[in-house]
Amino acid sequence: MATQEKPLDKLEYKIKLLRSLMINTGHLRGLTHPHTIKNSQKLDIYLNKYGKIRSLG
Repeated sequence: MATQEKPLDKLEYKIKLLRSLMINTGHLRGLTHPHTIKNSQKLDIYLNKYGKIRSLG
């Protein structure tokens, strides 16, 4: 019987990946580089989704 992944688990995984990508991009290209900012904005979206789900459940 396979275990089903919870929506929060998927979000947490995506958040970890985006956070790591943002940090690495910031180190390589600078904190104000458009790629760093774009990754930060994507991370914000997922963090907001995560917060909403946590507050409802």
